[in-house]
Amino acid sequence: MLRTQWDPFQDLPSAQDEMAQMSPMLAHALGLHAQQGSGRPMAWAPALDISERKDAYLVTVELPGVEADDLEITMEDGLLTIQGERHFAHDASEQQFHRVERRYGAFRRSITLPAQVQAEQIEASFDNGVLQILVPKMEEAKPKRIQVRPGPAEVLAASSGEDTTPS
Repeated sequence: MLRTQWDPFQDLPSAQDEMAQMSPMLAHALGLHAQQGSGRPMAWAPALDISERKDAYLVTVELPGVEADDLEITMEDGLLTIQGERHFAHDASEQQFHRVERRYGAFRRSITLPAQVQAEQIEASFDNGVLQILVPKMEEAKPKRIQVRPGPAEVLAASSGEDTTPS
């Protein structure tokens, strides 16, 4: 009698497909949606971490198999968007696949950042399939001491070059 060991992950892809059919919104949020009619994944969502330092936010994204040239990062209205594509690099005519679980195709992740960031100072680096985006924070507003000058207000207006003569 042939005995096989039970693999709890064997049925995971079919469970994901069932979940995608039952709740399209949940499946989309989890990156499980498939292109209608093709049965192959349309998009995927790479894992990311967001951490905060005293001076900046750090966004770290896992992108194995993605080339730096296939990435686009934009910042608009407080929304940091990372998009790109991971290509299926195997020639299917030479191989017969028994299982394909890795996701390929286009992806897009958008993160809302606080308004107090320096958008023009954002830096990104990509090494060994890991993208790191450093988003500097604005310096905290420090109280500014205002010096009081003696004399009437007209003196202040005159020193700024305004004409203070009554009309």
